[in-house]
Amino acid sequence: MSVVVIQFTTLDGIVSDPDGSEGTPYGGWLFRFGREEIAGDRFRLGGVLDEGVVLLGRSTWEAFSRLWPGRDDPFSARLNAAPKLVASRTLSDVSAWANSRLVEADLLEAVKAEQRDVVVMGSIGVVHALAAADLVDEYRLVTFPTVLGTGRPLFPAGSPSVELECVSAERSGATVLTRYLRARD
Repeated sequence: MSVVVIQFTTLDGIVSDPDGSEGTPYGGWLFRFGREEIAGDRFRLGGVLDEGVVLLGRSTWEAFSRLWPGRDDPFSARLNAAPKLVASRTLSDVSAWANSRLVEADLLEAVKAEQRDVVVMGSIGVVHALAAADLVDEYRLVTFPTVLGTGRPLFPAGSPSVELECVSAERSGATVLTRYLRARD
């Protein structure tokens, strides 16, 4: 089992409000370069969605549950069919999106006990908790050539240090997809 974090990020590492739905003054940066920059399987997840489980925080799950179920392109079909774990202290019903279930136990214990690969989409609070517990094995980042200077960063000040190895970098339009694995001793 491995934990794979996927994020759209700005050049200065900001991951918050990419679509503008939070209403921040800097939000919506994701769409400034066109929707083709985010279409399809931009993170090269492939079979990970077929064999693994998607982990989402409450806010991301709520946004995705309104967006993805109505789509039927190949990537959307895979995502809709994938099992989804929802980390929330306030939700009691996640039936709005097929194959979703609430994390019943402590988030970190649930991830440690998971037998399948775990793909964390968005959900920066979940990512920060997993990173602080040293549970992230891989980061897949689509970086946009934008500097915001404000917002929630992927790696906030005071985050634990971790050594990563860049295993691939691929330019696509205005963005770059990079894959970083935990460096092995």
